[in-house]
Amino acid sequence: MEFSDKTAESTVVGNYVEMEAEGKLSTMKSRISKLFWHGGSAYDAWFSCASNQVAQVLLTLPYSFSQLGMTSGILFQLFYGLLGSWTAYLISILYVEYRTRKEREKVVFRNHWFEVLDGLLGKHWRNVGLAFNCTFLLFGSVIQLIACASNIYYINDNLDKRTWTYIFGACCATTVFIPSFHNYRIWSFLGLIMTTYTAWYLTIASLLHGQVEGVTHSGPTKMVLYFTGATNILYTFGGHAVTVEIMHAMWKPQKFKAIYLLATLYVLTLTLPSASAVYWAFGDLLLNHSNAFSLLPRSPFKDMAFITFGFACTPLYFVWEKAIGLHECKSLCKRAMARLPVVIPIWFLAIIFPFFGPINSTVGSLLVSFTVYIIPALAHIFTFRSAAARENAVEQPSKYFGRWVGAYLINIFVVVWVLIVGFGFGGWASMTNFINQIDTFGLFTKCYQCLPQPPPMPPLRANTTHHHAL
Repeated sequence: MEFSDKTAESTVVGNYVEMEAEGKLSTMKSRISKLFWHGGSAYDAWFSCASNQVAQVLLTLPYSFSQLGMTSGILFQLFYGLLGSWTAYLISILYVEYRTRKEREKVVFRNHWFEVLDGLLGKHWRNVGLAFNCTFLLFGSVIQLIACASNIYYINDNLDKRTWTYIFGACCATTVFIPSFHNYRIWSFLGLIMTTYTAWYLTIASLLHGQVEGVTHSGPTKMVLYFTGATNILYTFGGHAVTVEIMHAMWKPQKFKAIYLLATLYVLTLTLPSASAVYWAFGDLLLNHSNAFSLLPRSPFKDMAFITFGFACTPLYFVWEKAIGLHECKSLCKRAMARLPVVIPIWFLAIIFPFFGPINSTVGSLLVSFTVYIIPALAHIFTFRSAAARENAVEQPSKYFGRWVGAYLINIFVVVWVLIVGFGFGGWASMTNFINQIDTFGLFTKCYQCLPQPPPMPPLRANTTHHHAL
């Protein structure tokens, strides 16, 4: 959303335009409101990137480790973390290039990824980007809702997961009142705090629990499971669908290039210990428990763990507002009411396909592979395919990447790898697994993988050195 156009002024810095916070902002809003509501700093962007990158996938990574094995699980996290950071870097380069060109022409720039593709490469690229981006955001929101309902079930199983989806879907509809990514300061901060807490709870609780009796770590055993797990990790580091919106909300978007990498490095400090510890403790039991919470004993610490919702659906609100002509409406209530139709299909799809874990891999292979990896790499190649475009580029590739030759080689590698491994093998494996879930549980299943929950953890004894039984 383009609130930044009204709360900021353009200032030329170097050879392109950046957004500087307007000094009058503090006089228009109270200091408390500014502290919790108005965010456009590099810190806000880092919190948003880190929160959005892993939240809903965190609890399925041990499940992926059981499919991949410990070694492959760790290597794929490191590999896709680097690939994701590279393509986020490409998106930031293309955004700055597009924004600079538009401002040189005295044209107000837009703030969506598909609009960047339109400005740089034309309507066909825009249409492809719009289709993949919006579909990914839709199912990304669905996965977040499924994750929240699944987590709440393990706090209170008096209601089944489907009923919790009804209830929590209504609660999550309140995100229609968040105007833009400028206003995610407190939400993204709390989101990262809770994600961090959840990750370290998984790690510590698994280590304290110890290995279950007769634990086995047989993965990988089947190609279908192997590539299903790999595409779930591909999805983990694919939070790029909101990258342009986060950059557009920044006062100094040129700082974004390092932000996503730093966010990825922080996320790895959460995902690697938690996934490894849970897989070490429960091993092959995770093959039938896609949500790691289902295996951990009940405790007050488990009840405090939570995953936030809202990041993925916010850009969908923007697209919908533009489609119905309300994007420039100043009434927040009118815009909130107009956004409600976007919540309904998210809610409905979460009830139809509650397969938390398998749906992550399916979305990763069919949508994330293109939206996050293939399209940005190809867009960078085609945007700077001419010598003139490379010479006049606002941002030149770093010498550490080998300048233009190195950047092109990396882009080609990303496209080929993700197309074959992510979309090809990953698509085959994840769809096979997804169809198997439908055959096993059926659509609109009342309580997906609702096996009896483990009892509360017994008090630790000083002489306890053996494994605790589940």
